[in-house]
Amino acid sequence: TENSIQFPAGILQGAFFSEDRPNYMNYGAIGFVIGHEITHGFDDQGRTFDKEGNLRDWWHESTKEKYIEKAKCIIEQYGNYTDSQVKMNLNGINTQGENIADNGGIKEAYRAYVKWVSKNGPEKRLPGLQNYTPQQMFWMSAATTWCSTYRDEQIRSRIRLGEHPPPEYRVKGPFDNMKEFARDFNCPLVSR
Repeated sequence: TENSIQFPAGILQGAFFSEDRPNYMNYGAIGFVIGHEITHGFDDQGRTFDKEGNLRDWWHESTKEKYIEKAKCIIEQYGNYTDSQVKMNLNGINTQGENIADNGGIKEAYRAYVKWVSKNGPEKRLPGLQNYTPQQMFWMSAATTWCSTYRDEQIRSRIRLGEHPPPEYRVKGPFDNMKEFARDFNCPLVSR
């Protein structure tokens, strides 16, 4: 068994990545996706496998306890969201692994971008979007990766049975938990 992360080549284009645009957009988009996949190695399922890919309980008891405590918070947070389109509460239990991965993914991508800036210096703003800082553009790039529309029945089905929450909450949930997002937009935590 091998621990690995694989990405189809097609994801390294379009909305996710381009050599010809600022890094804040790439880190926000493909960085979010890569961070998400890395975090799966430590979510409700991934944490049960060791570095060789064997099913094994390898975490210290205190680490497991802290993880379970934080996972309960994520379950509760997402379970308290009511989808605006179909007026149903999300299922935080079914989606916990994906929610944890989204939260970890955006955090990892943001930290990686901050580290890149500290080594390379700030980037220029995009023409026509000069009112937005590179940090704000990072968040907008991350959010646009989940822009989509669904019919009501698709959303209901996703809420009842899906491992992923509706796309809106793949942005709202993690961004609500990032003080950096609130700071970069000069707004209080958990604001709209």
